[in-house]
Amino acid sequence: MLLSLPQWLGDAHLVPRVAFLALTVGLIAPLVLRRTFPRTVFAVVALICCVQCIAGIAPIPANMSVLMGLYTVAAGFPFRWGLAAALTAELGAVMAAFRYASGLDDQRSTLLMLSVLVAGVWILGLHIRTRRAYLSSLEERAARLEQERDAEVKMAMAAERARIARELHDVVAHNVSVIVVQADGASFAIDTDVARARKALETISHTGRHALAEMRRLLGVLRESDDAGAYAPQPGVAELDDLVEQVRSSGLPVTYEVAGSPPEMSEGRQLTVFRIVQEALTNTLKHGGPRVAATVRLRYAGDAVEVRVHDDGRGAAAADDGRGHGLVGMRERAAVYGGSVRAAPRPGGGFEVVARIPTGEAA
Repeated sequence: MLLSLPQWLGDAHLVPRVAFLALTVGLIAPLVLRRTFPRTVFAVVALICCVQCIAGIAPIPANMSVLMGLYTVAAGFPFRWGLAAALTAELGAVMAAFRYASGLDDQRSTLLMLSVLVAGVWILGLHIRTRRAYLSSLEERAARLEQERDAEVKMAMAAERARIARELHDVVAHNVSVIVVQADGASFAIDTDVARARKALETISHTGRHALAEMRRLLGVLRESDDAGAYAPQPGVAELDDLVEQVRSSGLPVTYEVAGSPPEMSEGRQLTVFRIVQEALTNTLKHGGPRVAATVRLRYAGDAVEVRVHDDGRGAAAADDGRGHGLVGMRERAAVYGGSVRAAPRPGGGFEVVARIPTGEAA
């Protein structure tokens, strides 16, 4: 519109004022809707230019609206639509060159100039379209990566919660079972054997403090502001002696045997072995019955350690409320390192847990 003002205000008019005004309005007004209906606007502008050329009306500045429509179609639609618009504009350039230029040389130079202009606008539109697609793909990829990151964080949180749940189950089930057994023994011995009852109460006190310490350590993991370096190390194979002594002090006779030379094992594998033995002895305390005895055997053979815990208690006759997760937890722990757990009643009485844990990192 601004480019049309000098010609409109000038004295020399190649086009009558009425026709000039009508063409200018007809070519510029549709551009208001070029982002909403780009193909329709381009078609209308190209049609007006075609009628102008056929009528022999001289070109005016508003004819550049064809290039604006071409750019919009090329930048906003697939390649075939941009190519169709470019060919339409090139057809208009051919018509304008042969209509308004006199002489073959002028026609050739005019056609060359208009063709270069059309091709430049078309290529610019294709470039903008490609750039927009690239930026859109980057935004989509960033959004997808953010979603994947959130999903990984949620999976990690769920895995950590599951690990803490297993740890809490092992700690609480074992220590509470020891406390219950000691409390029952103290209640029976308090009238007849005060020293034994006092020893049972001391065991209850020690076991309770140990359970509280482990629970504080595990629950502390859920606190984001705490320092993870302050937590106590996880128990391993070396702590099995203390575990066996603790169970023995609760009144359960336990035989502990080790065969072979212990290889280098990661802390996670050692914790798995410790928790399996702890859970198996806890089940013996809970379900073995009176005068039950247990045996714990560790056998290091090649690239694996075999854990075997069996007792001579009730076995298949033991009551099961169906709410325990100890056996499932043992299998999950072993599966993390490519191991396996078999737990079943023994023929003739008793219960046996056999676990095989690979010791090599390759497993």
